[in-house]
Order: sequence, then C-alpha cells, then structure tokens
Amino acid sequence: TFVLLVFAGIAIKGKKISIHRIFMLSAFVLSSVFLISYVIYHMTHESARFGGEGAIRTVYFIVLISHIILSVPVIPLALLSIYRGWTNNIDRHKKVVKFAYPVWLYVASTGVMVYLFMQPYY
Repeated sequence: TFVLLVFAGIAIKGKKISIHRIFMLSAFVLSSVFLISYVIYHMTHESARFGGEGAIRTVYFIVLISHIILSVPVIPLALLSIYRGWTNNIDRHKKVVKFAYPVWLYVASTGVMVYLFMQPYY
C-alpha cells in the first residue's frame, strides 16, 4: 500500500491522472484486503505480546499507538477522497487529500514497522 501511495503521488504530480487513479484504487483495495485479513486473523488467533525491553519497547509503543489512532480516520478519509476524485469534484478532493494522503502514508508505513517489531514474537 505504501509503495502504491508513493507512486500515486508521483503520478499526480506528473499530471498522469489515469495512472494516479489506478494506483490509488489499488492501494485502497490492498488496504481493504489487509484490514479484512487482519480482523479475521485476530478473531481466530491468540494475540502475541511484544517482548522487547528498554528503549525499543518505548519506540514500539509510540509507533503502535500512533498507528492505531491515525488508522481510524483513514478509512472515511480515503472513501471521501475516492468519491470526490471519482466524481471530478477536484477542489474538494484536494482539500481532503491534503490531510488524508500523509495520514494514510504514515499508517501504511507504521503498519509495516509494527509487523517487523512483532515478527520475532509470532
């Protein structure tokens, strides 16, 4: 998702709107598939606990908590952005994207970081 979002940003800066749409819709589909699989996994498996100690534990929890908090508004912001872009309401699309895009990038990147932090404990 992170890579697709970066490529979508590059595409729109280059005024390649159709490529931008493909990347953004692909990022949304991948994010949706991940979210569904994440929920199913955590409904059917016991949660693993982070076993790190010291400074790495603090870093992990800062990343995790910020990831969780910011992941909540990503879904409605992404849906609103997609809707406004799809309906060619570009001025309003840009207003939402100014906030939604960096938040989605952050959530996508910190999701990978949380996974890497937790990988030894699965």
